[in-house]
Parts: sequence; C-alpha cells; structure tokens
Amino acid sequence: MSFSVWLGLLAICCLGAMSPGPSLAMVLRHTLGGSRLHGIVCAWAHSVGIGVYALVTLLGLAVLLKTSPVLFNSIAVIGAIYLIWIGFQALTSKQGMQKKLQAGERTSLWVAARDGLAISLFNPKILIFFLALFSQFVLAAETLSGQAIIVLTPLVVDGLWYTLIAIVLSHSTILPKLRAQAVWIDRLSGIVLIGLGANVLLSLIK
Repeated sequence: MSFSVWLGLLAICCLGAMSPGPSLAMVLRHTLGGSRLHGIVCAWAHSVGIGVYALVTLLGLAVLLKTSPVLFNSIAVIGAIYLIWIGFQALTSKQGMQKKLQAGERTSLWVAARDGLAISLFNPKILIFFLALFSQFVLAAETLSGQAIIVLTPLVVDGLWYTLIAIVLSHSTILPKLRAQAVWIDRLSGIVLIGLGANVLLSLIK
C-alpha cells in the first residue's frame, strides 16, 4: 500500500470517527458517570468493535452479510433494539447519573468496556460505512503488512479520537460544568440512542 493511498484511508477514518453520534454520547456518559479512565476504557473497547468491522470487510464477510438479507436484517434488528434499550434507560432515569456523581458511585470498568464494544458492534451503519467507503482500500492491500494497516488504521484512529474526548471532558475546568448538566446529558443521550435505533428499524421496513 502506497503512502498516498494510506493518507486517503486515514482521512476517511478520521471523518468517520469524528462524526457525532451514539458513540460520542456513550463515551461522554461513562466519563461523567465514572472517571477519565472509564471514558478511555469505553473508547478503546469501541475501537475494538471498529477493528472487527475492518477485519470483516477485509475478509469479504461484509459482502456476504450485505447479500444475505435475513442475516443482515437480523443483525440490524438486534442492534437497533439494543440501542433503543440503552436510550430508554438514559431517558427515563430519575437523575441517575447525577445521583451517582453526587454519591461518588461509579460504574465498573467492565460495564464501560461492554457498552463501548456493543455500541460499535451493534451499529449496522458502521458496516454500511465500511462497505461503501472502506472496501475500496482493501483492493490496495496486496501484502500481509498492507492488510494489517487496513485493520489497525481505523482501530487506532477511533481509539485515539475518543481518548482525546475523554481527556478533554474530564479536565478539571470542564468536568464540573458538564456534571452540573448531567440530567440533561442523560436525556440527550437517550434521545440520540433511541433516534438511531428507530431510524434503523424504519429503514428496514421501507
């Protein structure tokens, strides 16, 4: 893989990682509800899911999923239901995050990792992203090292971006202001997650 081709891959991966959505909301929630470390763990667990999709695309399995409506739709439905469930919990919580913050309670690192991984693995839009844009770079990888670069680039870019988000959000001058708005952040996160899940289900009905 040439350097210029890799730069194109890097640019697309950066744009994909920086797009606001449920992943950002999840890292935000665990940073506020736990700590900087919780946010970073959530970030890198999420990046592992991104790496899985990159590997799936590389192996050609993404094409198989796309050409098998039953399998693809099953994954999409499971993912949409999971997103709606998480969103409903956030939307209906009675100052859940705020109470945790005031009481000094934190979710476990395991929960942060689980949510980070699930929010990427159960988001079928990521699969579509790789199918539409990422697959063109697979053809440029003729060696094992090139294939490794294709898998590791989106994984590392995603992990570094959300790690930066967690570090910025947990800064001593920023975190207190965000914590004061914890209830509304919970509500906003819930709306975003439910909206994404509903959008996926509606797209399957059409």
